[in-house]
Amino acid sequence: MSPEINIESSWREKLDAEFKSSYFKELTDFVRNEYENAIIYPAGKNIFRAFDKCPFEKVKVVIVGQDPYHGKGQANGLCFSVNEDVAIPPSLLNIFKEIKNDLGIEIPTNGNLERWANQGVLLLNATLTVRASSPGSHQNKGWEVFTDAVIKKLSSEKKHLVFMLWGAYAQKKGKIIDTKNQLVLTSPHPSPFSVDRGFFGCNHFSKANAYLTSNNFGEIEW
Repeated sequence: MSPEINIESSWREKLDAEFKSSYFKELTDFVRNEYENAIIYPAGKNIFRAFDKCPFEKVKVVIVGQDPYHGKGQANGLCFSVNEDVAIPPSLLNIFKEIKNDLGIEIPTNGNLERWANQGVLLLNATLTVRASSPGSHQNKGWEVFTDAVIKKLSSEKKHLVFMLWGAYAQKKGKIIDTKNQLVLTSPHPSPFSVDRGFFGCNHFSKANAYLTSNNFGEIEW
């Protein structure tokens, strides 16, 4: 395996075949060249932050995003999340609004979701890097193959996980999930363009906690 892949040890072991594959070498070369020649988000040290904050054995919930945020200072390696000193993006604010409606939890003062990751929520973007101000710029370079492998590994080796798939892109990616052994929750995306089509009122957060509790896992403090 390439010694340059700096990722949490349990994931390093589970994804060893991916790191050794030809597509991943090509992806690594592409990403390295992009960081050398353009402004890329998130910071290189945060590419695998979702994995570093949520080891394989601790995963209880998986939220699938698309690209990292492409605005300056926003992407921090966890999908939908931003650091404390960054304004809460519209989609994340809508997520917080749904949590308040669903569970009565007040909207936080910042958008840092590391506290979710620490409880077992894998905040997984399908594509782990992006050019500044250029959404989708790192799609179809190999990241989707890699993150499909992540989802397959979780689905095949663990039981009673909750997958939250918001929007058509995430739902398409979720077709590889074993729905007999996992709970798959789907809704429109929380973006302002689609939130009123069924994300508000989806009650995914209470449903996730009820499922986790019924399978003897602890609830997530959303």
